[in-house]
Amino acid sequence: MTTIYLCEKPSQGQDIARVLGATRKGNGCRSTQSEEVVVTWCFGHLLEMPPPEAYDPALKSWALDTLPIIPEQWRLVVKPSAQRQFTVIKKWLGSASRLVIATDADREGEVIAREVMALCGYRGPVQRLWLSALNDASIRKALSQLRDGKQTYPLYLAGMARARADWLVGMNLTRAYTVLGRNAGYQGVLSVGRVQTPTLRLVVDRDRAIEAFKPSPYWTITSTLSAQGAAAPAFRAHWQPAAEHCDSQGRCINETVARTVAQQCSVTGAQAHVTDSKKERKAAPPPLPFDLNSLQQEAGKRFDLSGNQVLEAAQALYETHKITSYPRTECRHLPTSMHGEAPDVLRAVLAMEPELTSIQSMLDMSRRTKTWNDTEVEKASHHGIIPTAESADLTRLSTTERQVYGLIRRHYLIQFLPDHQYDATTLTLSVQGHPFLAKGKATVEPGWTRLFPSSKSTPQDGDDQQDGSGDQGTVPALPEGTSCAIQSVDCDRKMTTPPARYTDGTLIAAMKNIAKMVTDPKLRAVLRDTAGLGTGATRANIIATLKKRGFIEKKRGHLVSTEQGRQLIDALPSAITNPDTTAAWEQALEDIATGTGTLDEFMRRQLDWLNTVVTHAKGQTLSALAATVKDNALPCQCGGSATETAKSWRCNACGNTVWKTTFGKKLTVNQAAGLLAGKTVHLIGLTSKKTGKKYDAKATLTDGKVQLSFD
Repeated sequence: MTTIYLCEKPSQGQDIARVLGATRKGNGCRSTQSEEVVVTWCFGHLLEMPPPEAYDPALKSWALDTLPIIPEQWRLVVKPSAQRQFTVIKKWLGSASRLVIATDADREGEVIAREVMALCGYRGPVQRLWLSALNDASIRKALSQLRDGKQTYPLYLAGMARARADWLVGMNLTRAYTVLGRNAGYQGVLSVGRVQTPTLRLVVDRDRAIEAFKPSPYWTITSTLSAQGAAAPAFRAHWQPAAEHCDSQGRCINETVARTVAQQCSVTGAQAHVTDSKKERKAAPPPLPFDLNSLQQEAGKRFDLSGNQVLEAAQALYETHKITSYPRTECRHLPTSMHGEAPDVLRAVLAMEPELTSIQSMLDMSRRTKTWNDTEVEKASHHGIIPTAESADLTRLSTTERQVYGLIRRHYLIQFLPDHQYDATTLTLSVQGHPFLAKGKATVEPGWTRLFPSSKSTPQDGDDQQDGSGDQGTVPALPEGTSCAIQSVDCDRKMTTPPARYTDGTLIAAMKNIAKMVTDPKLRAVLRDTAGLGTGATRANIIATLKKRGFIEKKRGHLVSTEQGRQLIDALPSAITNPDTTAAWEQALEDIATGTGTLDEFMRRQLDWLNTVVTHAKGQTLSALAATVKDNALPCQCGGSATETAKSWRCNACGNTVWKTTFGKKLTVNQAAGLLAGKTVHLIGLTSKKTGKKYDAKATLTDGKVQLSFD
């Protein structure tokens, strides 16, 4: 009787094998001496969906009349690099009496395991190991709570539906619009993706809104006041203009009115009178622990990290260092059962960072914030990201890993600090008959904000946005009827500002919350607020793919669409680019994962949609597509054209890339053009990374990379 544990990657397998006592090393596996327990592993996805020509060699040529391509029987093939490990797994599954799926506890992990099981023909009993952390204690706990494989099978169906939908959209629509582009004279590949393309449209639409934005003036009046006969400090009050003088944002757009009011308030002897006074003590609870996307947003804002950089760091903290829990979660709450583990977690955190002992006396380990919520956790596969009870040498962490760990640790520790308490004071005043308003906040008890050294560092994330992020000007609690002297009146002309460009973090937030941006009332009625573009685990990679393909680039910390990206969006119909539609598909995938939707119904609707879109494409022409691309493109030896990005020239057809800085030297456009055309280019003044010395060499572009020769 042999039990096989199938893991997602070697490091994960070795951690689980150690706890199971499977210390005997084998070829691509670990086992007990008796081989009653065998732990083996994948390398992520061992299998892949083959291209259309694998179904029919005639499909190797791209042509509109072959579309849509819809496989009658879906295939999976072993990746060439994974053949050896697949053979190992197949051998063990052939003799297994029981299989425990031990891949990552999410949709993709389920697919990685079950697609291998299917290709190997395994039909035996299946259980599921559901891990939230990879430290030994967490592994032992999960091993004692194995799930029936039937419970997680819907995740596999959802993952399979996602993969097939991505294949259908990518293969069919990329071919369709690339052929149309070539018919119009454009030689590149117009890559279309089910989630990638609507995400690109978000960036393109934002950029164009900024470019089309016309600033308009508005006027504010601020008065500095002081209570007469009182020791209270001076404070500032702001004019509240009447609605008929304002735009939709409540800003005064009538200069004459604003100047008149300011003049009337500035006359000698003018006074302000308090007409209403409110002072309220408020308590702001700490923000929740992070899920992956909120962690990416916060780290991006604080440290200018890309979404993928944050994910890689969080994955290393979980997988390599084992000091944080599973990162690819979309939940920010914790189960109540984990509250009792807090003292052990605190001991581990303090062991790594003794300087934190100064706050130990402030921590109340019996405190339960809104973080501990079983109902919210049950809606997701995993709880929020928190530290584990494992210690590690923080000097072995990279800078990025330390930054990300610091955020995770802090958002856990503040759950055991008091609420932030502050007094909120609001004064309504009349100045020469004109309404003014003054608002102020004064901290009473810093509470959890002690771990945030300044208001700039205090989190302001979504539902957890805090009114008490620090003193925002002191306003005395003056009683109604108090008279105030007017020290100054300032009437300022200001200009409206365009929407902000996206960053990695804000684009991830937009993808996550796309349902809130839907304008179609019929679609809005059926979309849940949680519907988004992609999943928490895939959004950063989608953005990275858009960068890699030259559709967007990073400029001064912001994401900006390239000319190539804009042209792609302009070439495609809204049925493909509209984020609303993709959000509806993502919701349907989630329904499959929870067992409320079916794979067959999802695929039927996908095929109906695909047929409609392909039929539309066959009737299109893209005559305006090629002109502007050619203006900024360099011809490539493959016959395609290379588009300029911030750091390189990249061929849209074959992917050949010439970096603007190569071997320490900035290339000229002519040098880049020569390399892309297949010529040998003589480079002078290259810099050695090892010695820092200058040298000369001949360069050619070979197999997509610049190669040097010295003959």
